[in-house]
Amino acid sequence: MFKRFGLFFLVNVGVMITISVITSILGLNRYMSSQGINYPMLMGFCLVWGLVGSFISLMMSKMIAKWTMGLQIIDGQSNNQEAIWLMNTVRRLSQSANLPKEPEVAIYESPEVNAFATGPSRGNSLVAVSTGLLSRMDQSEVEGVLAHEVSHIANGDMVTMTLIQGVINAFVMFFAKIVAWAVANAMRSSDDEGPSFLVSFLVEMVLYILFGMLGSIIVNWFSRQREFRADAGASKLVGSNKMVAALRKLEGVVAGDEEHIEHHKSMASLKISGSKKSFSELFSTHPSLRDRIDRLQSSRA
Repeated sequence: MFKRFGLFFLVNVGVMITISVITSILGLNRYMSSQGINYPMLMGFCLVWGLVGSFISLMMSKMIAKWTMGLQIIDGQSNNQEAIWLMNTVRRLSQSANLPKEPEVAIYESPEVNAFATGPSRGNSLVAVSTGLLSRMDQSEVEGVLAHEVSHIANGDMVTMTLIQGVINAFVMFFAKIVAWAVANAMRSSDDEGPSFLVSFLVEMVLYILFGMLGSIIVNWFSRQREFRADAGASKLVGSNKMVAALRKLEGVVAGDEEHIEHHKSMASLKISGSKKSFSELFSTHPSLRDRIDRLQSSRA
């Protein structure tokens, strides 16, 4: 826990320092003047903060996953037959998906039924599966899950979602700063020289939260669409039967394991599953398992 928190803290400090240097060199941090806000400069400032931060995180995603999740990378020297099967299966799927380079393959110790793909590009990626998934699914079902993750890589989903998240972050910052400045300016007395910094700061923080929640609805909608595309891609690689079987097995696990459901919510961004239909679906990164199964079955009807 402390290792993860420390790494998270150091990475974010490094990102903030890097972005601060970039905006200072470009002069974008001088968007506020005595005449008010320079809107083009503010948009440039926000885009740098939104996009650069997101892409730095993307570039470090594989390394961070290795450091924080205790991934055991599989190599050709392994004597574990299950590990060798995983590596060979990912290699075959990667070739079928025309990836420029096969992903690294890893196993990590966890009772949850989970798998994820990460990495900055189609040629620099990683696929990891949990021991819980390997213990609860047979090879045919695991192959469907692996095909789903390889499809994410082939579709360039990590880059796409990073770009979308970065743009949304930029607009959240842009509008929060504008509205906060307007509110503080309206509240100042005629004797004041400018808007109250404290009022502007507090309003800006509240708006970050509110606009961020609205922005997450857009980001999560795109995320759910990419899950459907990855399911379709997996069906092309291994057949829809294996993907449907994997989703059905996962549906049974989620339905019968309340502890898994609670842990699932906290790790939704990496999951191969999703929440049931409800208002909370707007904030879910994954469609419900039933929707995914129905989509696959209707496509082969």
